[in-house]
Amino acid sequence: MKRFCCYSVLVLLFFTILPCKAQLKAKNDGLFRFNNPSLPIDARVQDLISRLTLEEKIEQMMNSTPEIKRLNIAPYDYWNEALHGVGRSGVATVFPQAIGLGATFDTDLAYKVSSAISDEARAMHNVAKATGNHLRYSGLTFWTPNINIFRDPRWGRGQETYGEDPFLTAQIGTAFVKGLQGDNPNYLKTAACAKHFAVHSGPEKVRHGFNAEATPKDLWETYLPAFQSLVEEAKVESVMCAYNSTNGEPCCANKYLISDVLKKQWNFKGHIVTDCGAIEDFFTTKENGGHGVSKSKAEAAALVLKSGINLNCGSSFSGLLEAVKLGLVSEKEIDAQLAVLLKTRFKLGLFDPMGSNPYDVISYDVVNSANHRALAKEVAQKSIVLLKNNGILPLKTNLPRYFVTGPNASSIEVLLGNYYGINPNMVTILEGITSAINAESQLEYRLGAMLNKPSINPINYATGNAGSSDVTIVVLGVSSNLEGEEGDSIDSNSAGDRLNYDLPENQIEYLRDLRKTADKKSENRKPIVAVVTGGSPMNLAEVQELADAVLLVWYPGEEGGNAVADILFGKVAPSGKLPITFPKSLAQLPPFEDYSMKGRTYKYMNVDPMYPFGFGLSYTTFSYSDAKLSSEKITKNQNVTMSVKVTNTGKLKADEVVQLYVSDLKASVDVPNFQLNAVKRIVLEAGESKEVSFELTPKAFEIIKTDGSKTIESGDFKIYVGGSSPMKRSFELGAPKMAEIKLTVK
Repeated sequence: MKRFCCYSVLVLLFFTILPCKAQLKAKNDGLFRFNNPSLPIDARVQDLISRLTLEEKIEQMMNSTPEIKRLNIAPYDYWNEALHGVGRSGVATVFPQAIGLGATFDTDLAYKVSSAISDEARAMHNVAKATGNHLRYSGLTFWTPNINIFRDPRWGRGQETYGEDPFLTAQIGTAFVKGLQGDNPNYLKTAACAKHFAVHSGPEKVRHGFNAEATPKDLWETYLPAFQSLVEEAKVESVMCAYNSTNGEPCCANKYLISDVLKKQWNFKGHIVTDCGAIEDFFTTKENGGHGVSKSKAEAAALVLKSGINLNCGSSFSGLLEAVKLGLVSEKEIDAQLAVLLKTRFKLGLFDPMGSNPYDVISYDVVNSANHRALAKEVAQKSIVLLKNNGILPLKTNLPRYFVTGPNASSIEVLLGNYYGINPNMVTILEGITSAINAESQLEYRLGAMLNKPSINPINYATGNAGSSDVTIVVLGVSSNLEGEEGDSIDSNSAGDRLNYDLPENQIEYLRDLRKTADKKSENRKPIVAVVTGGSPMNLAEVQELADAVLLVWYPGEEGGNAVADILFGKVAPSGKLPITFPKSLAQLPPFEDYSMKGRTYKYMNVDPMYPFGFGLSYTTFSYSDAKLSSEKITKNQNVTMSVKVTNTGKLKADEVVQLYVSDLKASVDVPNFQLNAVKRIVLEAGESKEVSFELTPKAFEIIKTDGSKTIESGDFKIYVGGSSPMKRSFELGAPKMAEIKLTVK
C-alpha cells in the first residue's frame, strides 16, 4: 500500500513537471500555449486571458491596444477602413464609392471587389508585420460595409451605402462580406463589420444625441433586413453600434437591438464595437449634445459592457477599472466580453507563427495590380447611369474640337468620395477624355466655374468655347468637401449633410451660359453633355433641360476618367441603375428627422419623382415579353418560377439589369407599392434574345404586420419584370415597358 502511494506521488509529480517544462520551453522559444495553432481557439483564448492583469484586459478592449512585452504580444489597432478599397494606409486600389457599386446591381461584381480588397489588405498587413509596423490602418479588422438604408437624400454619408432598398443592400452587402472574410474553414481573410446598428442615417450634426423613432413595422420592413442577412447568411464577424438612440435607448446599450434581436433572434456570435467615441455620448449631457444617460465614464463603460459590447473605439473603457472598484461590473464580466473579442484575432491568425495560414503568402504585388485596376474600371463602367440622351451619345473620337470644362473635370476629389485609399495613378475625367480622342482632334480645357462659389472676375473666357467646339463636356456636381461625415466635409455648413437639394447655383449659372453660347454663337446648335459627380440625389431638373445628355458617374474611383471616356465614346454602353430615388424637390419628402418610411423611397412614395429607383438608359433598347409562371396559383409554402424573354432591339451590344418587383394587391395592413425581389445582369448582342428565369420563395410574398411580425396572406399579387422599377415616371423617361403577370397565393 505504501509502495502504491509512493508510486502515485511520483506519477503525479511527473505529469506536473512535464507541463511546467513544456511551458518553460515555449516561453524560452517566445511562444506560449495561446500561440499553438493546433489547440482549439476557445482554449487558446482562455489561456491568454488567464495571463493578463485586469488593467491589461481593459487595454485590450479599446481599439488601440498596447504591446505586452512579457507575452510577446505586439501592439494592435482594430481601426481599419475598406469601404471601396483599403483606406488610409497608403497605396491601394481605389474602387468606385459604395453607392456606385450599388448602382451596378451586381452581387458577383461586389464579391470580386471585396475579394480584391481583402487580398490587398493581407498583402499590406504582411509587409507591415514583417517590418514591425503596428500603426493604425495596418491591421485586418475592417469597419465596413455600411449597410444603413439611404432613406433621405439629405444624409451626407448616404454615399457610403448601397442605396435605399433593403433587398439590394442585403444582396450587395452579403456578397461584399463574403469576399472580405474569405472561404477558408479555419481562418478569416479579414474581419468585416456591419455598421451602424441600427436605424442610423442622419442628421449628422445631432447624431451623438439624436433619438431615431421607428415603428416595429418600419424596423423589420426597412431598417433591419440587411443586418439580418449579413449576420445569418454572410456570418459577418463584427457589428458596430451607432451613435444615436433608437426608440429611446442609445444603440450601444439598446437591449432590444443588441440582446433581443442581434444575439437571441439572430444568434450572432461575433464581437460588437462602438462607433468611435460613442461611449462619451453616454456621459455627455443632453444640453451638450449627448445622451446624458450616465453620470460618469465609469458608469457609462459599465453600462455598455454589460449590454454586450466587446470593443470600444475610443478610450472610455478605461473607466472599467474604476467601475470594478465601485462594484458596477465584475472582472468575470470583463473576461466574458474580452473572450468574444479575442476570438476574432485568433481567427485572423494574429497569434500564430508567421506562415501558419494561407493568407500569409499573399505578396505586395497584388496591390493596385493591373488586374485590380481593370476591375476598378469595370465597376465604374457598370455603375454609370445614363439619365438623358437625345442621340448625341456615344460621341465619335475624331471630332475636330472638344471642349472639356466644369469644376470637377480635373478634380481628384470627385474620384474618391470618402473613406478612401490613394495611389500614384488617379485618372481624372479630363485625363480619360484626353486619352480617348484621336490624334488629329483638338481639345480645350478650362475650369470655367468653381465648385460652390461664384467667380470674382466678371470676365470668363471659358464660355465662348461652347460655341466654337463640336461638343462641350461639362463636369458638374458635388464632392466630399460638400457631402459626407461631420469633420470631413470641410466646405459644408451642415456637418456634411446636404440640406439644400440643388446643385450650387454658380454651376447652374455656368451651364446656362454655356447653353446660350452653344446656341447663339454657331450656325448649328452645338451639343452639351453634362457629366455629374456625387454620392446622393440632387436636383438635376435644369441640367436635364439644358444638356443634350446627362451621365451620373458617382465617385468613380481611380479609373473613373477612363471609365467615363469609355461610356462617352461608346466603347461600353451604359448599364448602371439608380439605387436611390431622386425626388423632384425636398418638398416631396417628410422632414429629415422623421424616420417613418411613409412617403419615402420608391416603395412608399405616391408622387412622381425626378428619376425613379432602378432607372437607367442605354445606347440600345430592350423589350420584355412572354412572361410565364410555373404556376399561376400557389400555396403559402410553395416556390414559383417566373420567366421572361428579354430582347436587345437596338444595334449595340449592351448589359441589361433585369429587375423583378412584387406588389401585394390587397393586404390587411399597409404594404409597399412594390418591392424589389430579384435581380440579374445579362449581356445581349444586338438583336439577341434571352429567357431569364427567377425562382421566388415564399419570402417574396411576406408582409410585415404592425407589430413587426411576418406573415403571408392569401390573395392576388402582381409580378413585374423590367429594366426599372414600375413607377410611371420610368416609362416617361424612356425605360422599356415591363412584363407583368398576376399570381394568386392560396
